[in-house]
Amino acid sequence: MSHVGAPRGRTCSRGPRSRTLRSAVLLTTGVLAVSVLSGCSSPEEESDAKAVPQDIAPAGRDKVADGGTLRWAVDTTPTTLNAFQADADATTARVTQAVLPSLFTLDERGRPQRNPDYLESAEVVEREPKQVVLYKLNQQAVWSDGREIGAPDFVAQWRALSGKNSAYWTARNAGYERIEKIERGAGDLEVRVTFSKPYADWRALFSPLYPKDVMGTPAAFNDGARSQLAVTAGPFQLKGVDARGGTTTLVRNPRWWGQPAKLDAIVLRAVPRSGRATALATGTLDLAEVDRATADRIARAAKGAAKDAHGPGTAATPPAAQKPAPPAPGTDPAKARLHQAAVLKNRQVAAAYAAEQKALRGYVVRKSLEPAYTQLALNGESGPLSDDRVRRAVARALNRQELADAVLKPLGLPAHPVGSHLALVGQQAYADSSGALGGQDTEEAQELLADAGWTRGGARKPAAPKDGTKAGAQASPGTGGKNGGEADVPSDEGLYIVGDDKPAIGGNDGPEGTHVLAPAPAAAAQGIALHRQAEIQARARTTADRPANRPAAALGETDKGADQPKAQGGGAPGAYAPRGTAVPAPAAPAPARDAAAGPLGKDGESLTLRFVLPAGPDSESLRTVGDKISRMLGRIGIGTEIVKVPDDSFFKDHIASGDYDLALYSWPGTAFPATDGRPIFAKPQPAADGSLLVEQNYTRVGTDHIDQLFDQAAAELDEKAARDLLKQADARIWAAAGSIPLYQRPQLVAAKPAVVNAGAFGFATPRYENIGFTRK
Repeated sequence: MSHVGAPRGRTCSRGPRSRTLRSAVLLTTGVLAVSVLSGCSSPEEESDAKAVPQDIAPAGRDKVADGGTLRWAVDTTPTTLNAFQADADATTARVTQAVLPSLFTLDERGRPQRNPDYLESAEVVEREPKQVVLYKLNQQAVWSDGREIGAPDFVAQWRALSGKNSAYWTARNAGYERIEKIERGAGDLEVRVTFSKPYADWRALFSPLYPKDVMGTPAAFNDGARSQLAVTAGPFQLKGVDARGGTTTLVRNPRWWGQPAKLDAIVLRAVPRSGRATALATGTLDLAEVDRATADRIARAAKGAAKDAHGPGTAATPPAAQKPAPPAPGTDPAKARLHQAAVLKNRQVAAAYAAEQKALRGYVVRKSLEPAYTQLALNGESGPLSDDRVRRAVARALNRQELADAVLKPLGLPAHPVGSHLALVGQQAYADSSGALGGQDTEEAQELLADAGWTRGGARKPAAPKDGTKAGAQASPGTGGKNGGEADVPSDEGLYIVGDDKPAIGGNDGPEGTHVLAPAPAAAAQGIALHRQAEIQARARTTADRPANRPAAALGETDKGADQPKAQGGGAPGAYAPRGTAVPAPAAPAPARDAAAGPLGKDGESLTLRFVLPAGPDSESLRTVGDKISRMLGRIGIGTEIVKVPDDSFFKDHIASGDYDLALYSWPGTAFPATDGRPIFAKPQPAADGSLLVEQNYTRVGTDHIDQLFDQAAAELDEKAARDLLKQADARIWAAAGSIPLYQRPQLVAAKPAVVNAGAFGFATPRYENIGFTRK
């Protein structure tokens, strides 16, 4: 994503093209109850959430007709066909899946599986002194120009993506920079890849694999595959891209050695989400991902609702109820004519809508859960959310089950809050680590806010002292923080919050009668308890699952105590009273109903967070969730200012640039979380020019330990041990409270009933050669 607003931090990677750029999936496009002191873990085996199967109308190839053209809706016409460039998008991925080699594809549970069309085998054959992967290629695999797929193609792609030549305009290259050399094996069909350091996610490499003609030179890489792919190797090949007409056409590949494609052609037609109901009704599409409103219309049409069709923009009001009131007797003739015109227009709209409803009877809705989750992002760069206690209070105020129910239950889909930042239900790496932060608890949230200094009376401006002394933090020379005394010291966890310059409260020699804010005992221990709990939770899984012959040090378990926050002056962790001040008895928690009395405040400023949401018609569900979150925060005294911005500027001008306090957006799931998750949760690093390199960590919240766990997982060739490290990392991401996963996104696809082996694919990679229409 391009960067907007330099003072807020740069989204570029920390090294020259050293990381994967994982695509953010916005909801506006086709593409977060037990006390933390009690220690509540949620291991994988205890979760009742189950993966939702894909819904694609499966059919054997003998039941699929030969021939036909499938018209498939996409969001955009691709601006590049090179998947490794910054402007590659979901349509780019769809094209490359159908026309280029993918050495590994994903199954329904998001697990990489060897693709036998291209590989006879692929395995790690050496671990010491270097990791070596041996690929044995399918002897029939050839490019569309007749040349064998082989080592020269692997070498060209490695050199282009290694990051060593800046003339290649690459957007992602994670894993390729770890390769030391690529050479021919025992024969032309063997490729040996030697790594300079271990790489657990080696199966992510060379998918898609481009011919050496595309990767061989910077000029070919940068411009040669933007609008054409002269050489391909899939069940389909590219016929052409019509940018003006908004279509990308794929046709059957005559040189394909696998099972031949059932379809003659696939036409990918760019249709905006808001226009898909009309496009379906006019019969210009056979398959299209749709929003809930369109899915509801199709469901009503299937029930014969066309006879009492609902008007556009309404949920349940027939057009007759919307027609203008008749003019009063004696009305001016001109006004009467206007009334008649309005009535006529209303009838025309209702008739058109009814006709569309009738046409929509020819479609069904296939549904599953998309491999992507929606999160509440909390920007820790500055302001109240730079304090981790405020972020945790926001998280503890949320009823995530209620939010999931609101989005998924009306669609008949299982509604389970997502419990991991790094995997989704059904994946082997999935474990619910939300217990590291804790569930919804109003009292805990209020205590955290009180501990951070946000009180009911804090929003009132302090009266000026009668003796002429300065008010506030400068009332005495002993005041802590940046105006004197000792400032807060970051914990050993290495938690990095941009602008984290909160002053310490109080002073040893303050004037008599000065009121000192000290936390209740439970709130004072929140920080240390969270980190301990995250560590205990991760250790419990690791200890239970570790192979008997595997030392603890190999799993990163020797850093006991490294992440425990330390209090200043030897006091209790989280205490902000002056040294020597006795901790007061805890005040009785305010009843939840008192939270509605108004927002909290501190130093004359109210606790109000800027909640940025997209304003487009496709984001209605997102705004509904935002409204619910706003009400939940209001119950604990946090005010929200909801700001609705245009869809095309939502991400670039607000999320990527850090111009928000709260926001809702989604991340796609991945089979390779050690690689794809790191840039999203990496600790921001200061750059030489004074700006901040945030990679894709748009919340600006990260820790050294989380980075270390990602690095260890990426280098761990024992798959089970790597998963354990990722679960430890996830528990710490929860504890940092910069991102709160909410629910897995619904995937709704409208299809003509005759379309088979296509629809809501979920995690699984489509088998394009099997897609088609039922045999008549």
